[in-house]
Amino acid sequence: MPKYKRTKHALAIDHHVGARIHMQRVALNMSQSALAEQLGLTFQQIQKYEKGANRVGAGRLQEIANIFEVPVSFFFEGAPQSPQAKLKLPANDAASVNMIDTFLASADGQQLVEAFVAIKSVKLRRSVVQLAEQIAKGT
Repeated sequence: MPKYKRTKHALAIDHHVGARIHMQRVALNMSQSALAEQLGLTFQQIQKYEKGANRVGAGRLQEIANIFEVPVSFFFEGAPQSPQAKLKLPANDAASVNMIDTFLASADGQQLVEAFVAIKSVKLRRSVVQLAEQIAKGT
């Protein structure tokens, strides 16, 4: 059985879980303060969770999943393969993540996410993505 070395450095999984918390909170149009209040925390603690600066314990993650009405596994969907891998994004990838976070925090980003999530048809959602890609390319 492999031994896991404790580290104070954020791991890729910590960033991933934090990003999933952020994404779902924004999709639900919930403020950091509202989530923090339900958990008995400060909004600064939620910020640290979302940035991956602080690890979310199993019990706390279960509480967040209950508030969001999602299974705990939701936070691990698309997670990095190695649970011990440190997050090392190339500069342009880090900029993309920052750009996405900024967009999702905006009113337009929230409206777009809400509208997109409301589309029930997978085929129609894929068509919307393809349309956005074509518009972005200028065609």
